[in-house]
Amino acid sequence: MSTHEHEITTPIPLCRPDGRTLNPAAIGWAREPLITPNLRGNPLRTKRWDYWAVLTDDVALAVTYADIGYLGSVVVWWVDLPTGETGGREVLAPAGRGVSLPDRAGSRPLRYRSAQLDVELDDGPDGARIVGRWAERDGRRSSMDLRIEQPVGHESLNVVIPWSDRLFQYTSKHQARPVSGRLTVGGREHDLGGGFGVLDVGRGRWPYSTRWNWGGGAGRARDGSVVGVQLGGRWTRGTGMTENGVIVDSRLTKIGTELHWTYDWEAPMQPWRVRHPDGSLDLTLTPRHDRHARVQALVVATEVHQVFGRWHGHVTTDDGRVVELDGVNGFAEESRSRW
Repeated sequence: MSTHEHEITTPIPLCRPDGRTLNPAAIGWAREPLITPNLRGNPLRTKRWDYWAVLTDDVALAVTYADIGYLGSVVVWWVDLPTGETGGREVLAPAGRGVSLPDRAGSRPLRYRSAQLDVELDDGPDGARIVGRWAERDGRRSSMDLRIEQPVGHESLNVVIPWSDRLFQYTSKHQARPVSGRLTVGGREHDLGGGFGVLDVGRGRWPYSTRWNWGGGAGRARDGSVVGVQLGGRWTRGTGMTENGVIVDSRLTKIGTELHWTYDWEAPMQPWRVRHPDGSLDLTLTPRHDRHARVQALVVATEVHQVFGRWHGHVTTDDGRVVELDGVNGFAEESRSRW
């Protein structure tokens, strides 16, 4: 697998000095977060979010901190995969009041405090600390205390997707980051050590109506290497860029080709298959849980099927090495939004 896409190797701003239009030199991808999203103006069309997830054999946990212009949201969600029990807390903030994100992810801590949910995300060069407290819907007191490492030299997939000079998205996708810590629900404690963390940073301006696919995950391959999977689809078509890649032992192989996704929106617990046209990547996710979410709030409407399960199949690095996956924890989704 190889890519025709331009690789960015030095820091660069996402926008021209006005902060409203895309800097053409920022169209490309990088192995680390070298792109600074200096967005200014047009607040209702500007979208900013940091999404963290933790994947283990028994628990999936996600934390969302987002301001999409019309609406802010802070969400903690978890699932006990063997039992199917889910929980967490969600707070929606009209017009994003109380939810603020910097241009550059990790440049300052994110904090949200309310009677329902208290969350702090502090991301630094060597890793992130995520702590939170909330009450479950049934009244149980819950908390999390997580550490998501950033190993030296561990690469991520950072890319700018250009629809036009006024509609564009910068995304920074991190997979296969080691996790330690715990999730406590009522009196039950879940040890998340040995799992892997995901970070999705989004900064940009989107078309009002959008659909996308996203898939990810991480774990040990058959040969013992640590593999991170980063797969995208739909939303990048026609832009000349993709958000596809695999990370093997911290090294990113960028995939510049659109991948083929096969699944059934009406039957999301059936397998999800993602395949490169030349067969160099062929992965199938067997779902264990479907997180089906629907939001209708004024001009914002979103519906998502996000399934959690295990990936089987193979990926290929840019030096031709074929790596077999056999039960790597991960997820796949389709999102349909008007926002």
